[in-house]
Amino acid sequence: MSGHSRWSTIKHKKAATDAKRGQAFSRLAKEVTISARLGGGDPDQNPRLRKAIETCKGANMPNDNITRAIKRGTGELEGITLEEVTFEGYGTGGVAVLVEITTDNRTRTVSELRHMFSKWGGNLGEAGCVAWMFDKKGYITLPKEKVDEDTLMSIVLEAGAEDLRDDGANWEVITPPAELEAVKDALAAKSLAPATAEVTMLPQSTVRLEGGGARQLLRLLGALEEHDDVQHVYANFDIAEKEIEKAVTASGQ
Repeated sequence: MSGHSRWSTIKHKKAATDAKRGQAFSRLAKEVTISARLGGGDPDQNPRLRKAIETCKGANMPNDNITRAIKRGTGELEGITLEEVTFEGYGTGGVAVLVEITTDNRTRTVSELRHMFSKWGGNLGEAGCVAWMFDKKGYITLPKEKVDEDTLMSIVLEAGAEDLRDDGANWEVITPPAELEAVKDALAAKSLAPATAEVTMLPQSTVRLEGGGARQLLRLLGALEEHDDVQHVYANFDIAEKEIEKAVTASGQ
């Protein structure tokens, strides 16, 4: 779990200051479009779209871009046909990797992902090969200096959380996916702003990596994160925070 927490937190920090806005906006627009297509264009009635819009605004994406992406999803504007696909594979040391993509050309994306896995010592696997190692959960992190354990536990468990964990610098709050918003609202009512709050795929167990193997895996994950079709990357690794910080900074993500 600690590997997931550190990777997730550092990625969110980098995303807030990412200079590659064009690529970031393209990825975010895809999520808005497909959310609107699947659940309608009203964010009050479509939680996924509401979350996508919040993410866009957090990245300072212009409102006009968001509106156009919604209209492409609802069919008010013409656009390319997008599909969501999850690919599975293995990284260095047998680390399980899940890659969620939104693409207009599955054949092209598969070829590019296979190349990245191969380049960084992994391999793209068959459907179902690693998905069973993950559980879909709501996931919230808060810096420990913001709130003490007893107070936080009282707030989140009453709101529907499943578990509260200590990951060193952060508290990790685990919820059923459907209860994530309720727990976020309960925290907001107490003026507690999470560092991260998302529905994610949490690994049931982790693989510890160090040295060259850790660096190779992080290069793979970094390359996947950079791909314009990739929406989310999940992996069951545990790597020291200093190694993750160094790798993310060096790759410029």
